[in-house]
Amino acid sequence: MSPLPRGLSFGLGMISAQHAPRDRRTDTEIYAGILDLCAAAEDLGLDAVWLSEHHFVDDGYMPSLLPVAAAIAVRTARIVIGTGVLIAPFYDPLRLAEDAATVDLIAAGRLVLGLGAGYREEEFNGFGRTQDGLGAVLDQAIEILRAGWSDGTVPGRAPGAAPVAVTPKPHRAGGPPIWLGARSRAGVRRTARAADGLLAARVSPDEFAQQVALLDTAASAAGRDLASLSVAVHCPVFAWTTAQEAWRLVEPHLHYSEWKYRDMVGAPYGTRTARAGQPPLTETARARIRAGALVGTPDSVAEGIAAYAAAAGDHPFHFIARLYWPGMDAALMHEALAVHAEQVIPAVRDRAGRGGART
Repeated sequence: MSPLPRGLSFGLGMISAQHAPRDRRTDTEIYAGILDLCAAAEDLGLDAVWLSEHHFVDDGYMPSLLPVAAAIAVRTARIVIGTGVLIAPFYDPLRLAEDAATVDLIAAGRLVLGLGAGYREEEFNGFGRTQDGLGAVLDQAIEILRAGWSDGTVPGRAPGAAPVAVTPKPHRAGGPPIWLGARSRAGVRRTARAADGLLAARVSPDEFAQQVALLDTAASAAGRDLASLSVAVHCPVFAWTTAQEAWRLVEPHLHYSEWKYRDMVGAPYGTRTARAGQPPLTETARARIRAGALVGTPDSVAEGIAAYAAAAGDHPFHFIARLYWPGMDAALMHEALAVHAEQVIPAVRDRAGRGGART
């Protein structure tokens, strides 16, 4: 059973620890700020915080999610900690079973292990991994994680090796819920067959509804209980007194985040002699980033989130507000988080008419 509420729940993400050029803090101070922000999210009543992974990026994008998850667990008492997502092909699945079990023990059952396949060529080359057969890699990882967290054993990896047992076991019987970040039809079907939740990104409410419909069809064919499958989506969010002021405050940071994702798939950072300069915000770029974000008054942002909640159907639905903005002043980010918790979330609940009672 998920540590999240079974109805409607809310998270903060995607925490990346990126060191934007405008940020004068040290990396040590950035990570300390992350712990402060997660503690504030718990105090404000949010249900979860989510961490995001990439490697070899020039702005220090967070490469090691589970150590940070453990630190958040120590700093907090209630909030769920999710990986959104941990890139499975870069981990030995047996060692991942051990590490995730340890974090789940530290967190007393508050870990949700979100997995993804990855896509950046530089990362695969750096770790000496291939992008061939990523679906099979995810299938094997899930199989080994489940076996390792059970009362049974896992086959040894060396030829002729005796089976091994993962010890200690996670806090939660059966281990942390496994969610998959999926965009393709094959990924959604894999979620329906083998995972506990679907983590969607960069989709409209209509596209999300299509993913949920495919999930339902595939889960029914696999004999899964649809009510046992959670669905989630993360989206850039920023609510403020007026839409104009909201955009003024968040647009530079949203522009940096969106540009950096495009920069990541350019020339490998290891071959560059200087850090790439961020281009100016053109009208074309402005239209693109505004089309994919929920920015405006609390009421308008709540209306956008409620549309995703409606698309989730009867599944437990978790909305992750991308409210972590690299380079944003910490006080402003905390204030925006408070607006989201105190004004947006209650308005979403009123519109959605869905509960969030814990089970």
